[in-house]
Amino acid sequence: MQAVILAAGKSTRTYPLTINKPKVLLRVANKPVLEYNLDALNGLVDEVVLVLGFKKEMVMEYAKKYSERTGLKVKFAFQEEQLGTAHALLCAEKFIDSDFLVLMGDDIYHPRDLENLIENKYSVLARKEKNPQRFGIWITENSKVTGFQEKPEKPLSDIANCGAYCLGKEVFQEIKKLKKSPRGEYELNEAVAGYAEREDVKVCMLEGYWLSIGYPWDVLNANEFFLSKIKETRIEGQVEKNATLKGPVRIGKNTLVRNGAYIEGPVVIGENCAIGPNCFIRAFTTIGSSCRIGNAVEIKNSVIGDSTNVGHLSYVGDSVIGDKVNLGGGTITANLRHDGKNVKSIIKGEKIDTGRRKLGAVIGDAVHTGIHTSVYPGRKIWPEKTTLPGEIVKKDIV
Repeated sequence: MQAVILAAGKSTRTYPLTINKPKVLLRVANKPVLEYNLDALNGLVDEVVLVLGFKKEMVMEYAKKYSERTGLKVKFAFQEEQLGTAHALLCAEKFIDSDFLVLMGDDIYHPRDLENLIENKYSVLARKEKNPQRFGIWITENSKVTGFQEKPEKPLSDIANCGAYCLGKEVFQEIKKLKKSPRGEYELNEAVAGYAEREDVKVCMLEGYWLSIGYPWDVLNANEFFLSKIKETRIEGQVEKNATLKGPVRIGKNTLVRNGAYIEGPVVIGENCAIGPNCFIRAFTTIGSSCRIGNAVEIKNSVIGDSTNVGHLSYVGDSVIGDKVNLGGGTITANLRHDGKNVKSIIKGEKIDTGRRKLGAVIGDAVHTGIHTSVYPGRKIWPEKTTLPGEIVKKDIV
């Protein structure tokens, strides 16, 4: 059995996190999104074909190291022009020998659900939704696919597509018949609906989890989900005697937690970090490797990238911070509106309700903030941008 992971697209909805890195390399609980799916496939399939495009060299370097470490065979196909999911899959056709799995690279799947797809031969993964208008919808009869609707105003079903499939080689014939959709792409779901006219394609209802990284704040949702699974403390670094660890905490090699630090798990901290003294790391926080968390810093429910420094007297709440960021002393990320309503954020020029009552900042790689910078809830800062001392960030800095 083979699997194809579609990971070629340049994700603009997750800017600024994906301006200079592909979405599949965004980290959740200190592990790239891609690694979750490779781990799920390892033991189920003999070979994985990665369809790559944007920043392909970064993914290839990571995947080769993963293959060397685990023994899972990995091959690469390239989509030079992003023309949709069906076109991306077509780029992998020459590598496919028989039946195969297809996964969306920016979603995270449970191994049990992938196993169910294989056991049911030709199949799609789905779950019921209360608001199916927001999703691609499978039209079914007797648990088999009979058609597909893309985010319909009047859905004929409440069975949402989860973006995972088990298909036969004949699906490539259906892809070659496709015409571009209204958004100018070749859509895989339309090809699968056509394929279902020649083969029985079963709908496998979700049993495990399906975590989709569609917006920057979805990194927080996924991070919280996986940290909630941690039940035991594991310390590979050094914790000074007057530091306090409460709840499950994981601390990487060569990391020093200084006196006065209070860490309230679940928390994950990478390798080669210096934490504290006298800081408060609150639940559902992930801190990458080679980070420095200064005196009197508070971090809550956030994801901090590698080689990032959070200067003394700073507060980071419900935020996603990239790699090699330096937050000057006294930087504050506000995470709550005065009226208590959901935080909104600008995505591709449109104001989006994040669905989160609390959301701080989303900060790209290599940003430097001046001392006493204050950031409004839901604001984003593009990579390598800076702020002045005392600056108030009311709008995205792009």
